[in-house]
Amino acid sequence: MINIVKSFIETRYFQHVITFLIIFNGITLGLATSKEVMNNYGILINIIDNIIVIIFTIEISLRIYVHRFRFFTDPWSVFDFFVVAISLIPADEGLSILRVLRVLRLFRLLTIVPQMRLIISAILSVIPGMASVSLVLLLFFYVFAIIATNLFSSAFPQWFGSLGESMYTLFQIMTLESWSMGIARPIMEVYPYAWIFFVIYILIVTFIMVNLFIGLVVDAIFTIKEHDKLDSATVENETVHHDEIQALRDELKEIKQLVKQLHKQ
Repeated sequence: MINIVKSFIETRYFQHVITFLIIFNGITLGLATSKEVMNNYGILINIIDNIIVIIFTIEISLRIYVHRFRFFTDPWSVFDFFVVAISLIPADEGLSILRVLRVLRLFRLLTIVPQMRLIISAILSVIPGMASVSLVLLLFFYVFAIIATNLFSSAFPQWFGSLGESMYTLFQIMTLESWSMGIARPIMEVYPYAWIFFVIYILIVTFIMVNLFIGLVVDAIFTIKEHDKLDSATVENETVHHDEIQALRDELKEIKQLVKQLHKQ
């Protein structure tokens, strides 16, 4: 019975159905944010939502039935269980936050779609490297914020009046959002040589430090892909070797049978 259930939940058709339901549920959750839609179709959307939750619950139950305790050793499976379990808790007024957390069901796509899982695995694998880069970035933020506060606080207290305001302004500049016309040029009208500060800051923080984050993730994805290729090649080689050994065994059996026939003659 377990093998039948296992073969069923591992079929592509079943996985495609679950993927479709996750996407469809995301659409209904988005529609549920509209008061007009809920006034007209609220009952239907709630019924659809409950049906999808029931299907997800059945799916998780089948996976637990097949894998037993091994189900809870897989982080992706535990995440699926957590997301579905939240949906089963009644979201009354005291637990209204749980209704908001139901949108986490959409993250189940991360466990269903292999490409998404690859990206998340890459991000998780580079967290230590990101932490180191983040510390260096924070140090640059702190140093440049002190400099900016000392230079520009008197004329532009709304942007650089305190250390916290300076760090927030520098964060905005790092994202390159309205940094030139909105911040740099007005400051340059009062401090003509302020462009030196902003150019150096952007070169170091935006063009170097931020790209280090991107480089870490890209390198991790490449490493994981190479590892997967090696694993696939290893499996293929083992399959080929197994077939070759089996062919040799068959040939030996035939030779033994021929030898026995010759002895009998």
